[in-house]
Amino acid sequence: MPPPVRLVLVDDHEMVIEGLKAMLAAFTDRVQVVGQAVGAERARAVIDDLNPDIVLCDVRMQGASGLDLCLELRAHDPDRKVVMLSVYDDEQYLFEALRVGASGYLLKSISSDELVRQLEFVHRGETAIDPGMAARAVDTAARLQRDEFWPGARQGLTQRESEILSFVVNGLSNRAIATKLVIGDETVKTHLSSIYRKLGVSDRTGAVATALREGIYK
Repeated sequence: MPPPVRLVLVDDHEMVIEGLKAMLAAFTDRVQVVGQAVGAERARAVIDDLNPDIVLCDVRMQGASGLDLCLELRAHDPDRKVVMLSVYDDEQYLFEALRVGASGYLLKSISSDELVRQLEFVHRGETAIDPGMAARAVDTAARLQRDEFWPGARQGLTQRESEILSFVVNGLSNRAIATKLVIGDETVKTHLSSIYRKLGVSDRTGAVATALREGIYK
């Protein structure tokens, strides 16, 4: 038998981490949780110290996202394997995860035995993608080629991010956007951070300029 896959868990909720550890407890001969970190900032030091085979990380966290962490880890070590585990079954998140070098994108609804199986696939050098999302991603890619999608889809923006960017282009404040969409101010800020990262800008002015220059909005 090969040695178990050495795994570090990263999420911004300790309860989620403990739940994952409980899920994997029956598979210690195949997967061994060697470390954990609450949030991306703490994760960097833990991963450097333990050098796991795979980092299993949430996509969206407070502060730096799992995508940010993956990009940083891969820049430091191109062989680093990072698998995203998310509640979001939006294929745009899948595309973004693959773009930053993730070795997989799985949903938190996955069963424990399937999670172990997918982690073993990744350890062998394969890419793990939720089967339902994989089929939709093929259709999405084809539609993107035919320009049959929302503004900003080619830049990796989700539909909600595209909607928020349109409000930013039209001069709405965070509070006004939150009111219009019936969401919290912090949620708007989280979406904006993701928009800035995907467009390669650092603020609202840059986002508006890029949106207009790239023809996302006219």
